[in-house]
Amino acid sequence: MRWLLPLMLVAGLARADGEPSGTFDYYVLSLSWSPTWCALQGEARGAAQCERPLGWVLHGLWPQYHRGYPANCPTKHRPPSRAMTEAMADIMGSSGLAWHEWNKHGTCSGLSAEDYFALSRDAFNRVNRPEALRRLTDPVTLPAELVEQAFLKANAGWSADMITIICEDRRIDEARLCLSKTLDPVPCGQDVVRDCSLGNALLDPVR
Repeated sequence: MRWLLPLMLVAGLARADGEPSGTFDYYVLSLSWSPTWCALQGEARGAAQCERPLGWVLHGLWPQYHRGYPANCPTKHRPPSRAMTEAMADIMGSSGLAWHEWNKHGTCSGLSAEDYFALSRDAFNRVNRPEALRRLTDPVTLPAELVEQAFLKANAGWSADMITIICEDRRIDEARLCLSKTLDPVPCGQDVVRDCSLGNALLDPVR
């Protein structure tokens, strides 16, 4: 049974459920490329998000430790109302995602649901999302590194250790940006800054 201990330690570093709310080191702002999510999951579900011409959408604002992250924290704050989650659908794609993100990540922020969603929107609005990617008319394959470079070019003061590009099923999936508690760009932890290394990742256009 000794082999279980290292595995448990690794798992603990990756995610810690039930940690105290408000105790973390920085945020990860996760932006999802909507056409990828729709191609891999959303269209099969008949998701309304996939009927809209969305590019980068807010996946979530995640409290993060320097290694690992808290999740599903106990909180004194009330859950968000339906009106609150529906109000986030314009940048998150759906109210259901907003609800999920509050339960898993927002509860660990130490903020009320209203303040957490307001901070998430502020963080999303502070990022210049590369306009060139929205102008694509056909699917393209490209090095994932080019997507990172496009973000760095569009956001003065950022460096490569503050952003990571995630791929799924050989597609560009997410851009994850590291922010301080005051939403200033900061270097990511070593467990976050792991870029997709694909040289021919698929990028579907906004439809």
